[in-house]
Amino acid sequence: MSLLEVRNVSFGYDSQDLFHNVGFRVNPGEILCLIGPNGCGKTTLLDCLLGALKAREGSIFLRGKDISALRPSEIAKHIAYVPQDHEKSFPYSVMDIVLMGRTPYTGMFSSPSFEDRHIAEAALDLLGLNTLKERPYTQLSGGEGQLVMLARALAQKTSVIVMDEPTAHLDFKHELLIMETMVQLVRETGLSIIMATHFPNHAFYFESNNIATTVALMNKKTLTAVGSPTDILSEENIKSIYNIKAKVISCEVGDKKLKQIIPLNTLL
Repeated sequence: MSLLEVRNVSFGYDSQDLFHNVGFRVNPGEILCLIGPNGCGKTTLLDCLLGALKAREGSIFLRGKDISALRPSEIAKHIAYVPQDHEKSFPYSVMDIVLMGRTPYTGMFSSPSFEDRHIAEAALDLLGLNTLKERPYTQLSGGEGQLVMLARALAQKTSVIVMDEPTAHLDFKHELLIMETMVQLVRETGLSIIMATHFPNHAFYFESNNIATTVALMNKKTLTAVGSPTDILSEENIKSIYNIKAKVISCEVGDKKLKQIIPLNTLL
């Protein structure tokens, strides 16, 4: 049984569909990269997966259960969320932020238990953030803050993490650090990740690191192709999705076969 299955899902506002007939599966230890142009509905689809929005048609199954029949607290025990943007309004400590991931188990107004703190510590340790646990969250860099959001998601102890453009606004090093961390987590914990991204090369990165990777191309109000990065991220598909001319190049570095999409020019 798939961890998560999306069957013929449609969503829209009033009488206008934002997307329709969307379907895919996510298995244990897999990364699914949701790729498409601005405004195609990627974030809205993620909100449907999280139960924040209700699909107009179709169904979303979480471990075989329709999420429309599950309470938000039940969904949160199976799916965690790492947003693209997060406000740093209050100077909570890093530990306090990570402990918020335990809310589905402790309740909104309960105090964290010793076990909750142990789980939060373990999440910080796994990401190499333990030395920051007393630091005010407002004093972190963008890359550090994104890792803390990931630690908070890990503290939820879910089998799936949904990430909305997790490398947006990060510099080159911190983008790579987030990607390396995702590979490490999938390898070591069997975690599954659903990731909306504007960068198709992210999918090639995961594939080159021997992670089970699926690409779902979203365009024209539906998924136009679903499959492996090698099969789906062709020059023709990139042209169709982004209206650009691009070249897919391959090279070998050590024992790795790497692929990259090189944009050449836009098309009128």
